[in-house]
Amino acid sequence: MEFEEMVEKDFSGCISVVKNGTVIFEKNYGYADLSNKIPNKLNTKFATASAGKVFVAVAILQLIESGKLRFDDNIGNLLDFGLKEIDKRITVRQLLCHTSGIPDYFDESIMSEYDELWKDYPNYKIRKSSDLIPLFINKAMMYRPGERFQYNNTGFVVLGLIIEKLTGQLFDEYLKKNVFEPCSMFDTGYYELDRLPENCANSYIYDKQRGEYYTNIYSVDVKGTGAGGGFTTVLDINKFWSNLLSEKLISNKMLEQMLSVQSSSNSEYYGYGIWLGKIEDNTYIPYFQGCDPGVSFISSYDTVNNTSITAVSNFGCNVWELRRNIFSSINK
Repeated sequence: MEFEEMVEKDFSGCISVVKNGTVIFEKNYGYADLSNKIPNKLNTKFATASAGKVFVAVAILQLIESGKLRFDDNIGNLLDFGLKEIDKRITVRQLLCHTSGIPDYFDESIMSEYDELWKDYPNYKIRKSSDLIPLFINKAMMYRPGERFQYNNTGFVVLGLIIEKLTGQLFDEYLKKNVFEPCSMFDTGYYELDRLPENCANSYIYDKQRGEYYTNIYSVDVKGTGAGGGFTTVLDINKFWSNLLSEKLISNKMLEQMLSVQSSSNSEYYGYGIWLGKIEDNTYIPYFQGCDPGVSFISSYDTVNNTSITAVSNFGCNVWELRRNIFSSINK
């Protein structure tokens, strides 16, 4: 089956497939602005939800390599605000691999829709990572640190706050200078929804009752945090993989740790800030992903066959099935 045939007719977004450094499929679909019929382009900036956790992880690993931070440092000594019932012994390592037990402001095991968060706390208040503190600071621990793996958004908000404490910069400013610019990812960043730069796609949700689409501007944080919410392009993601895997962001030794299983549960495997899809014993495909109302994103890199697949949608389309189908076609 040709890649084009795998794409649903109503898909809106971009797809990029690169093998051995050569683009074998790259195409844009649908509209960045539905009302004005402005089409998506390959260099359109898309929201990516939780995908940004991988960038935060790289920044933390950089700080560890520079000696400014250690895996076993605990949050009680790193943060400058009261933690109440949150265990001060939680380590950086536990935050990176989702084993901290820190109370999750968006617990995906009990909340199905991200926009439920804003019923009592307006999303327009979230313009930096510290603005999320009120959503988790009064909650109890979910479990004892290190007890098990459970995906956790608060953990990466806290990692973003640690970057800010250690560097004196907002986490996204640090990412821009130390992750994005070194990779020439000039179309990647964290933007406020009411101040979006040019060439950004709106993200759309379908209203079944009214039979029409509406934007997600009241459904997600107005600006991304350490937990996610960055904008990027499929072209920039290709640059990120290239620079990460060629050890231009972190050393080979640190990269091996990042892409090794650090925690797991029920056939889910996680490194540091990145998912690991098991394809056979001791062989994993690293990938990062994100899902918000109107947003879906996944990017994987098959290091055995030197192939990356990236798919992003601003209509929340099923990019996971699309990636699986493309992967199966390449490896049949």
